[in-house]
Amino acid sequence: MKDASDAADVYDLKGLNCPLPVLKARKRLATMEPGARLWIETSDPLAAIDIPAFCNDHGHRLLEAETMSGGHRFLIERGDN
Repeated sequence: MKDASDAADVYDLKGLNCPLPVLKARKRLATMEPGARLWIETSDPLAAIDIPAFCNDHGHRLLEAETMSGGHRFLIERGDN
């Protein structure tokens, strides 16, 4: 059985440094419907701080955060904003 995270698109932001991962994630999420989910993958070490703060500040839900080889991966659910 597939879970909800399997249906989410993956946005590869590896190789980009602060603040680009947050700026690009914000732009991509703005094009999505509320409740839609997106995986963000980044190699920027500051993303572990920046992505959760971005979600909190902009009303998105951070559903999962995990460390992966060479970076981090975040599952974000777009908020109503």
